[in-house]
Amino acid sequence: MRLKLLSPGEMNADQKQTYDESIASKRGSPPPPMMAWLNSPEMARHATRLGAVLRFDTIFPAKLSEIAILVTARHWTSHYEWYAHKRLALKGGMDLKIIEDIRDRRTPVFDDPKGQMIYDVAKSLHEGHGLTQPLYDEAVKVLTERGIVEIIGLCGYYTMVSMTLNTFQFALPDGEVSELS
Repeated sequence: MRLKLLSPGEMNADQKQTYDESIASKRGSPPPPMMAWLNSPEMARHATRLGAVLRFDTIFPAKLSEIAILVTARHWTSHYEWYAHKRLALKGGMDLKIIEDIRDRRTPVFDDPKGQMIYDVAKSLHEGHGLTQPLYDEAVKVLTERGIVEIIGLCGYYTMVSMTLNTFQFALPDGEVSELS
């Protein structure tokens, strides 16, 4: 870890307010990257709120939103993000084979057209820097415009999370080994 994370007793009033807000949220605990973001308390406050919306309040259940998050974690080879969201994807009902395919950079086979479209959109956002017109048109049909906006939000937010975790070299919990190479 390149950064000393503050304990609540070391935080100034702005940092502590954001920390306390995260504990009172649906998460119940501060997300690890927020502990780095607290070096910019206002950014931490807004980023953490956005993260809560994207985690809990999109039109997608976890089984689907976690596709975009795992594609993002894999794109950035974010070891901690992969570790955290693989568990959440499994808990949300995602098939282990899909997770393994994303990890190994193989195109998964989905039984749900929404899952396939989220995967295609997320991959295109990261690798193609946008969507072709045919992909966009099909994504509107399958996901709706709101769905596309929320997938963009998930990919963008979790890019920032992955960059934070990678830059400050967040370690996996004791005993855990990264699955990403």
